[in-house]
Amino acid sequence: MAQLPLQPPPRAAPSPAAREAERSDSALGQAQKLYNTGKYDEAAAAATKAIEAREWDERWWILKTRAQLARGKVAEAQKSYEEGLDRFLRSVQMRLVGYDVYRAAGDPVAAEQSLDDVRSLAGQSPRRYGDADSRVTIGRALLLSGADARQVLELFFDTAKKLDPASAAPHIAAGELALSKEDYALAGESYQEAAKRAPDDPDIYFGLARAFHDNSEKANAALERALTINPRHVDSLLFQIDNAIDREAYEQAEQLIAKVLEIDPHRGEAHAYRAVLAHLRGDRKAEESHRNLALGAWKTNPAIDSLIGTTISQKYRFFEGSTYQRVALKFDPQYRPAKVQLCQDLLRLGQEDEGWKLAAVVFKEDPYNVVAYNLNTLHDHLATFAALDGDGFVVRMDKREADIYGPRAVELIKSARDTLSKKYDVTLTDQVVIEIFPQQKDFAIRTFGLPGGDGYLGVCFGPVVTVNSPASRMARPVNWEAVVWHEFCHAVTLAKTRNKMPRWLSEGISVYEERQRNGAWGQSMNPRYREMILAEGGDDTGDKDEKAALTPVSKLSGAFLQPPTPMHLQFAYYESSMVIEYVVEKWGMSALQAALMDLGNDVPINDALAKHTEPIEKLDESFAAWIKDKAKNLAPGMDWSRPELSLDADSAAMAAWNKDHPNSFWGLLGEGRALLAERKFAEAKAPLTKLVGLYPSYAEAGGPYVLIAAAHRELGETDAERAMLEKHISLNADAVEPRVRLIEIAAAAKDWKSVKALADDVLAINPLIPAPHRYLAQAATALSDRPAAIRAHKTLLMMDPLDAADHHYQLASLLAAEQQLPEARREVVRSLEEAPRFRAAHQLLLEIADKMETPAPATQPASTEVAK
Repeated sequence: MAQLPLQPPPRAAPSPAAREAERSDSALGQAQKLYNTGKYDEAAAAATKAIEAREWDERWWILKTRAQLARGKVAEAQKSYEEGLDRFLRSVQMRLVGYDVYRAAGDPVAAEQSLDDVRSLAGQSPRRYGDADSRVTIGRALLLSGADARQVLELFFDTAKKLDPASAAPHIAAGELALSKEDYALAGESYQEAAKRAPDDPDIYFGLARAFHDNSEKANAALERALTINPRHVDSLLFQIDNAIDREAYEQAEQLIAKVLEIDPHRGEAHAYRAVLAHLRGDRKAEESHRNLALGAWKTNPAIDSLIGTTISQKYRFFEGSTYQRVALKFDPQYRPAKVQLCQDLLRLGQEDEGWKLAAVVFKEDPYNVVAYNLNTLHDHLATFAALDGDGFVVRMDKREADIYGPRAVELIKSARDTLSKKYDVTLTDQVVIEIFPQQKDFAIRTFGLPGGDGYLGVCFGPVVTVNSPASRMARPVNWEAVVWHEFCHAVTLAKTRNKMPRWLSEGISVYEERQRNGAWGQSMNPRYREMILAEGGDDTGDKDEKAALTPVSKLSGAFLQPPTPMHLQFAYYESSMVIEYVVEKWGMSALQAALMDLGNDVPINDALAKHTEPIEKLDESFAAWIKDKAKNLAPGMDWSRPELSLDADSAAMAAWNKDHPNSFWGLLGEGRALLAERKFAEAKAPLTKLVGLYPSYAEAGGPYVLIAAAHRELGETDAERAMLEKHISLNADAVEPRVRLIEIAAAAKDWKSVKALADDVLAINPLIPAPHRYLAQAATALSDRPAAIRAHKTLLMMDPLDAADHHYQLASLLAAEQQLPEARREVVRSLEEAPRFRAAHQLLLEIADKMETPAPATQPASTEVAK
């Protein structure tokens, strides 16, 4: 047997104090600092000098090799690695570096052999590799070889944390593992612990940026910290490239790609992103050229095609994205990131059989993958949903909700399909699937693969639409019909453009079409939006504390990616819809249609708009002037200055301020609210009525109409209260309580037609509350609309009412009147089961029984021909 070269004895783990001293003062620590700050050539030179001085420490060879890899000097890195391995043949740390070296060199077989060597060495001499650094290294190698993630975490990374509490390495490794499973909470905790131990490591802050996937403010701060430490940190620059592509800042993406390639000319991800940009502009030849550069020496690298496909799918081009994932899986059938992404692509394309099967496969292979676990759990829950077939679409929803408002949803979607398909000249060839979720977490998992997305009401991927049901919005109801209309509009416009449209345009058209359907739907100018528009121009009417929000048309997609506040995201929807309104108003619907056609043919959005409206720079200017003019002319007699008073100022203080600002929006509203709080109802009407006169279109929750109505109600002025509430609901599509109050008023006046119309309005906001169904039953009965009354009572019985016996009785009476005697008998028996002494139900049962026993009179055939 050949004898192994003499090895140095294993190093004992240094104490925390010694580790800190080494990090800051030693030659190795200084060289590592050069590497961490992006001075890769200097770090490699320092390592070379130490090696020539015969420093007996494997970390010099590892540092030199990694520094050369960072600069794309693969051949030199391979030479350095192999020289180091000759000296440290039993080093698992050196062997793991070989995995990266050989992959960069396009030799995946040698890379896998490096992992085998790590496992073999660890198995041969487990006591030799008992220190923290070795445990982390072996754990990483095992994960790359497909080992059980939880066992690696517990047996290697957690053990390493105990062996060396001062080391950041096991926390970094745990963070990497959590990110690979999309467990962002654990990843965030791990990287934060790592940052406490190694505050100058840019890799840690890059990991934090990825972990904060749903918190853009924290993610940006972490990424900025990484790039402050190391402006040449390639992983962070690649992360910025991905974000730039997402917000359609393609010029910035190109600049960042150039910066990466200046550092490492062979970095595959940078060339892959160039392939993405070529794809987005429809340049297939350049796309293939950049893909080949990305693959480099390793022509079957699955990571490259998976990255290209994932980035394309982020632009809602799921078919093209799924094609790239299939290529990746052809290269490596076990490449899990491609499997997970392909699974989600297929589900978003409506190819559900294959998508759900793939989710099950991934979960079986990797039960710790969060997305796979979530999807498989959701699949079981979706199996309990009802499926309502429409003409070219299917609605899936909770069975109880389907019974309550399913037919209404189907009719609404039919109307949306007919109206919008005709308007945009689209024939929907694929079946559209609309899934309505009563639990927000299920909606988020179906939509994003993970919980979260609390601000989303619905999402459309093209042939698949996911929507939060009214049950998930009980505390803050939103008109569900408006949401469904909005999302189905996406299905139409995405079909027209073959999913090749920027988010701002898609959202803008859908909000615009909400307003076209119902003037109270969508969004309209309000005081907050006015301030946000005028703040950019520095007008003295703008709120000094409000961040400017108006974005040039040419850069509108960026407004959706990382808005500074939720209000800015909401404003992005509004501004986008106003761009559509401006284009249609000035150039007509035909210009918008033509731009959409161009998008489907790979014409960039700014070029398409310029072609059918005006040069994009001019459009930026003209739209900004147009919307600022609208902002300035919102309630032109209104004074928009704010009182320098506390929010709980009394009416006397507000009135004193209003003497000098008699037309102040905030002053009049504040005085009215203060007077109501002080129960000075008659006095409250004056400032609020003046406000309504100056700004009649303002009808947000807590606005002047509902406040005046409250004053009238307290004063017993019911007709005046009704008039104010009717004005409010004509402008506010989401107001449930004002509509319910109007129903009460109309019912007391026996105005049953109004009761029926208002109840129908409430059902468009939230069909899952009993009150509108109860009033609808009363109104339908009074109007002799027995079918509507029957539906209302049946719906109420699904809601487990306290007065179930009466609803069964009323339903039985209605069914008997419709000559549906067997069903009427069943209902009256159910009424007696609830209330055995219900005398009216006993009498009705006798009447129904008598009718059922009396034979129907015989009828003669109209002619012998018919009789035959």
